Amino acid sequence: MRVDWVLLDETAKAAVRIGDLVSAEAGGTPTWRVMKLADGRAWLRDDVSRMDCIASLSQFHWKADIWRP
Repeated sequence: MRVDWVLLDETAKAAVRIGDLVSAEAGGTPTWRVMKLADGRAWLRDDVSRMDCIASLSQFHWKADIWRP
């Protein structure tokens, strides 16, 4: 498995979807899995610590693009 990080901005073609991994920092630490999307906010889960939160999508600048052979 290989992970490439895609920049999320207004011109980005990569939309955030349920199940995606997002991160505020390049390199993806910590990463949050998108559980639900509504009104510009995301319900998120940290798969490592099992912590949940709700945050504005504008806080996240990176999305994981996962390649599986």
